[in-house]
Amino acid sequence: MNNFIFENSTKAIFGQGCVKEYLACKVKPFATILLAYWGGSIQQNGIYQEVTSILVNAGKTVVEFGGISPNPTYQKVLEGARLAREHNVDMILAVGGGSVMDCAKAVSLAARYDGDVWADYWERPGIIRCQPLPLGVIVTAAGTGSECNGGAVITHEEKKIKTGRDYPQLNPRFALMDPTYTYSVPVKQMVSGGFDILSHLMETYFSEPDQDNVSDDVMEALMKSVIRNLRAAIQNPKDYTARSNLLWDSTLGENRLVKMGKRCDFQCHSMEHQLGAYTNCNHGFGLAALHPAYYRHIYKEGLPKFVKFAENVWAIPRKGKTDQELALAGIEALADFIQEVGLPATLKELGVERCQLKEIANSCPISQGSYKHLTHQEIYQIFQECYE
Repeated sequence: MNNFIFENSTKAIFGQGCVKEYLACKVKPFATILLAYWGGSIQQNGIYQEVTSILVNAGKTVVEFGGISPNPTYQKVLEGARLAREHNVDMILAVGGGSVMDCAKAVSLAARYDGDVWADYWERPGIIRCQPLPLGVIVTAAGTGSECNGGAVITHEEKKIKTGRDYPQLNPRFALMDPTYTYSVPVKQMVSGGFDILSHLMETYFSEPDQDNVSDDVMEALMKSVIRNLRAAIQNPKDYTARSNLLWDSTLGENRLVKMGKRCDFQCHSMEHQLGAYTNCNHGFGLAALHPAYYRHIYKEGLPKFVKFAENVWAIPRKGKTDQELALAGIEALADFIQEVGLPATLKELGVERCQLKEIANSCPISQGSYKHLTHQEIYQIFQECYE
């Protein structure tokens, strides 16, 4: 394994009823709380009412910061920062999925930083020298794993750039994770989030080193868990075992643990991010449309790992297959799973226009962790193959 330093400062509190039991205690030191959320769903399923009731009964002043949509924008970050400053907020509480948590992290920094937070921390990596606002999260959807890291993916609409950075200083202080809070997520969105979990694991798994290592072993187990439990949750969206496993799978995929000693790829994520920047398409749907085609382009350069993926994750027997045939069988098993769970297989299904593909491809960063360093022409070719 490569050398690494592991750190995760977020306290994860997991299980049914954990919000009622622990929220008042966790916000005790703070007087004015910026409540960040999307909107309709948590107000319809009662989560909003439960959380605000706990905060009000604890004597907290609540400042509303709603309307955080999927693919959070830089303008929304600036709006949250202004609210935090105007109301002398001393803590942010994010209630939602990855987009809400990501936006809240960026707000926690922007509220305390006097410069251009996009230019200094998202357009390029920066060093955080101020103290961001304390942040806590209540997770309502499994997918991004944003609850236990400092990562935040933000879209600059004018520049058509969607990019993420992971700063340990932006880790939430606590993450309250009640699997029953994910029950009301629509099945399509649950499946999208489930594939995002699988994608995070694959993006880390398909990278050097390829020697025997603990991270790869853990990821194989997690990938099998995601596949098994997503199937179960589709059959019964209120299967507590399946929903709790998916929620913890999501956290373990992105709390930095499995990335230790790994170079990481995330080329497919970068490609999807730019699709999202131009079209605002659903993140998990875009990843599903891209992954099989991308892996068909790079599998020869990472052949031993793709063979392990076929054998250890999909349980495909060799039965006289060559390494290349076995590797391709694993990729096709992934494509079949995408179809099985009802995810889109083409970019056309996502509303992407063919005339946009060249410009989007040219805007994509090139991953240095990929088994094969793509050119922008190859990315364009992958987009074309995925179109219809």
